[in-house]
Amino acid sequence: MDSGPLVPLNGQILNEIHPPFPMEFNRNTVPGAYPAVPAQDSLLREYVRVLIKSKWVVIASVALVVAIVVISTLRSTPIYEAVGSIAINKTDPVTFNLKDSSSGFDYYDPTDLDTEVRILKSDLLALQVIRQLSLDKQPEVGAHSKPSASSSSIELTTDAMQPDSTRTSAALAGFKASLLVSLVPNTRIIEIRYRSPDKNIASRVVNALANTYVEQNFKTRFESTMQASDWLSKQLVDLQVKVETSQEKLVKYQKEHEILGIDEKQNITTAKLDELNRELTSAESARMEKESVYHLVQAGDSDSIAAAANVDGAARGSSANSALLEKLREQQADVKIQVAQLSTQFGPSYPKLAQLTTQLKEVDEQIQTEMRKVAARLRGDYLAAVQRESMLRSALELQKQEANKLNESAIEYSLLKRDVDANRTLSEGLLERLKEAGVTAGLRSNNFRIVDTARVPTAPSGPNLMRNLAFAFPLGLSIGVGLAFLLESMDNTVRTPEQAQIISALPSLGMIPLGSRSTRELGGRDKLALASSREAVELVTKSRPRSQMAESYRALRTSLLLTFAGGPPKIILITSALPEEGKTTTSVNSAIVLAQKGTPVLLIDADLRRPSIHKTLGLGPQIGLSNVLTGTATLQQAIIPSTILPDLFILPAGTPPPNPAELLASAKMKNVLEELRRHYDHIVIDSPPTLSVTDAVVMSTAADAVVLVIRSGHTTKPALRRARDILLQVNARVCGVLVNAVDLNSPDYYYHYEYQGKYGHGYYQEDGSSNADEVASEATSSGA
Repeated sequence: MDSGPLVPLNGQILNEIHPPFPMEFNRNTVPGAYPAVPAQDSLLREYVRVLIKSKWVVIASVALVVAIVVISTLRSTPIYEAVGSIAINKTDPVTFNLKDSSSGFDYYDPTDLDTEVRILKSDLLALQVIRQLSLDKQPEVGAHSKPSASSSSIELTTDAMQPDSTRTSAALAGFKASLLVSLVPNTRIIEIRYRSPDKNIASRVVNALANTYVEQNFKTRFESTMQASDWLSKQLVDLQVKVETSQEKLVKYQKEHEILGIDEKQNITTAKLDELNRELTSAESARMEKESVYHLVQAGDSDSIAAAANVDGAARGSSANSALLEKLREQQADVKIQVAQLSTQFGPSYPKLAQLTTQLKEVDEQIQTEMRKVAARLRGDYLAAVQRESMLRSALELQKQEANKLNESAIEYSLLKRDVDANRTLSEGLLERLKEAGVTAGLRSNNFRIVDTARVPTAPSGPNLMRNLAFAFPLGLSIGVGLAFLLESMDNTVRTPEQAQIISALPSLGMIPLGSRSTRELGGRDKLALASSREAVELVTKSRPRSQMAESYRALRTSLLLTFAGGPPKIILITSALPEEGKTTTSVNSAIVLAQKGTPVLLIDADLRRPSIHKTLGLGPQIGLSNVLTGTATLQQAIIPSTILPDLFILPAGTPPPNPAELLASAKMKNVLEELRRHYDHIVIDSPPTLSVTDAVVMSTAADAVVLVIRSGHTTKPALRRARDILLQVNARVCGVLVNAVDLNSPDYYYHYEYQGKYGHGYYQEDGSSNADEVASEATSSGA
């Protein structure tokens, strides 16, 4: 039979249309034959859905954690924190350098600061402070262990540092638990913090620890410096002995080799040797000069002799001889000129010419005599220069021999004297440093100073309520979110059609929302009491045809009529996996919406074990299906026309039989269905749950379509899979899954079906004022 028009909405007739891809169901259907469900929304929206769904769990977790933190904070003992700081300057070398003292030493190892922090946390300092302030008697330090009878207080001895001293270990643990020593970044300042319920003890501990640390450090470095001084004193005594011994060896050597004033004598000898060397060089130069002049004179050249006379006169500082010779030569030249002139003018017989000739001869003789004198003098000078050179050379050789002898004796002497000087210098340096040791020890040990002393705190530092709340809120939120996702992961029920389609691999026929009105607002004839679930449900498809629930059942009708390629199914079996999932409600409302088309529809109550349709419709005990199957009644006697719609007929369950499964699986049941198929366009069968009994399974083979109803948030995933497998194993024509009792206000449907609230508000009408008009419209549409 062709599908007719739907119920008019807002004056318009909405025809049912075929889907673009109709699905044909046959008996060879397997779970994997259905198409996969489309992908779900983004992961972020899924997380938001889970959080909105479990918002009260998150809120309760946050509230519980915050309450616990607030209560514990308010009940906690106030803790006071005192703060002090110590500055650590660069450490000077402790050793005593001598001449090569490295005053420019500027290297500083950053690990030194970490070392000092560890020293401040050491057990030794802690025990000193505990003993000084008697902290072992304080509750926060000494109450961690019971005092032993053998020790009344902690002593800074070797026994106190042994691991088996339980009281010492307990006191150290309590002290260190309240102590915090940290290095201020990018500085050489160490900050000391101590927390205690007593504010006075907190400040006293910080100051005592700082003072003890500075004092101990000063004492340690001072003692190390004084130890170095003692070592220097011993070394100084040894050096003094070495100086005396080396001095005795030097004096003894001087006496044996008759060396007196080695430095001065060595200087005179060397100076005399140098002077003789210079004199010899000068004598050789003078001798060569006089020798050259003497050789010129021996040549007999008058000019050469005159020149030598001039040179000799200049060397001697006297020019008398050279002037006389020069004067004679000038006189000779004048006489020769006069002779030459008179000879030319008067001839050789001129008397005055003879006189001039005689005069010329005398001048020549005088020149010759003077030249012989000059030559003799130059020869004497030359011989004297040769003699002087020879004498200087002999003296130089003797001086060299004396210098060599002195050098041989000075080698050992220099070694001895160098040893004496070195020992004396080292001894003087050590003596100087030793005198400065006391002052140096004090100066070099004072590289630690207290920057800030701990003051008594005026307000407690803990417990800090706001800080604890700032920690408690994210903690509670994390716990709540974790519980939300844990509960979500532990939720084994099916809630949405998408989940049902993914789990069962069956098409989703739709969903039926929860009722929005109470049955108290409707008349008695419009009430539907579902006995299996003991829950009052309305006949929404009749009483409120414009409601969202009624529209959902009409959507189910469309899915049933238009999803089969060979035509709409006549026999529709409605079952569920478990009881109380709404299959009876679905059966009644499905029969109503099918009858609203104006075609004859038969509603069969096949739940012979727990029948409920006759109670729901207010029919009372009637003969029904069981009577027909047992042969005690005919179909005409058992089928009752409904008072709801003229085209709706009811076949109640009848008298409960002792063997319902055998009756429903009998050939009589098949014959009954075949006979009813010829008289009714649609037959809706309400069957028992699939997993409870086998009644629905044996009837499913005779049905044209099987609708598997599940309840949102009630049916488990294994139950849905098991029901599907049971039906498919007998080749039942399971057309899909219907999700019943869906809460659209649940976060599970917040994103998936929010369009129904946005766009369906004008199409859904919950009041039943126009029910009569709608029924009339339906009848008109059916007639059309």
